Amino acid sequence: MKTENIQPRRSGAGCSTSNPAAAGQAVQRPTRDEVRATFDQFVVPSYGRFDLVLERGEGSYVFDKDGKRYLDFGGGIAVCSLGHANPEITEALVEQSRHLLHVSNLYYNEQQGLLAKRLVELIGPGRCFFCNSGAEANEGLFKLARKFGHDEGRYEIITAADSFHGRTLAGIAATGQAKIKKGFEPMVEGFKQVPFNDLDAMRRAVTPQTAAILIEPIQGESGITVAMPEYLIGLRELCDERNLLLLFDEVQAGHFRTGKFQSWQRILGEVEAASSRLPISGKRLKASSTFLPDGVSMAKSLGGGFPIGAFWVREKFAELLSPGTHATTFGGTPLGCAVALRILDVIERRELAQNASDLGQFLVSELKQLQGKFPEVIREVRGFGLMIGLELHPSAPGFAAGERSPALQTVDRLHGQNLLTVPAATSVVRLLPALNLSRGEAEEGLRAIKCIVEALALD
Repeated sequence: MKTENIQPRRSGAGCSTSNPAAAGQAVQRPTRDEVRATFDQFVVPSYGRFDLVLERGEGSYVFDKDGKRYLDFGGGIAVCSLGHANPEITEALVEQSRHLLHVSNLYYNEQQGLLAKRLVELIGPGRCFFCNSGAEANEGLFKLARKFGHDEGRYEIITAADSFHGRTLAGIAATGQAKIKKGFEPMVEGFKQVPFNDLDAMRRAVTPQTAAILIEPIQGESGITVAMPEYLIGLRELCDERNLLLLFDEVQAGHFRTGKFQSWQRILGEVEAASSRLPISGKRLKASSTFLPDGVSMAKSLGGGFPIGAFWVREKFAELLSPGTHATTFGGTPLGCAVALRILDVIERRELAQNASDLGQFLVSELKQLQGKFPEVIREVRGFGLMIGLELHPSAPGFAAGERSPALQTVDRLHGQNLLTVPAATSVVRLLPALNLSRGEAEEGLRAIKCIVEALALD
């Protein structure tokens, strides 16, 4: 299969940490220490940053200030769908910037309409609203739910434990993690959480004030936890029975990352093959082929690094957000939409959804073999496509006691093997590489992971 990333220089087998240096600089640039000092003086310290100062990227690689090259399996946390410095994204940015960067949503622009059409074709009949981020997309879904239930006095949204829905005040109220809420009490009213993948718990939680249910079909921040097919189908039936909106947060798991446009499409695509072992009725199996939620939030990979978010809503609920009820200054700009359209073109032309599915299957298979060899280090491997979680045993011999979680310690060690990954929860490492990752790059990443797992087993 063709991929469009720049091919890496091949590294040898084993645990070598050598890397090619970046090309010489034409002008004097700030040193690594100078960049850090500027951050320390002028940037709000709301992030616990790793000790890396990155300067440029090429395909699936990034380079730091010292010229050291890293294979990027983090992808800006599932953002860089076509890798770094992708020439087609650059071309779309330059071409559109020569014509029109921004106009108010008081006017029409061609790119926004075309992007909405493409997204509707990929999901189902409905409408799209464009914004700037996943948090803002989720805020739109919160408002949709409030508007839907307003006349009956319904405003409550039920979400899941261990979920993540953004850092706005409503987003953290919706999020099912206590550490995200800490220090921002009292919470915005109208949200409550129940255990994930527990349909009975969700059913018991519905009250006369409930307007909607919101879940991530694959929970990302808490460690790549996948919804069961019967759970998704059961939620649809529950919402139909109780006249509730079923809303999906696909900000991280969407946009072909799992091999399908949205993760629920991949999960339910597994139903037929798994039907012999799932305790669900033939009626439900049939329903999976025409399954639709009522609203879906999107962002991250949608813009491949350019900030753009969106939410899709079913046709029959779109009119709830009539003129004056919802707006954003920078949502759906010609520039952002032109980039998102080009990314969709590249994904389709290069068959990158299939690439994500194929390479994801390869990575999971190889990682499970590694788990079999080192069960004292790897507890579980899970996920679909290029959204994979590697759960580690906190008691593995190589983990040092202290404040640093096993996930952070592992990610730090992988930096030493020139591989970028993303921590989740306390003991999960997320793999979220570009959709145009090559087989050779996947194998390179596996070598780095194998080295660290072997070291953790021996320390």
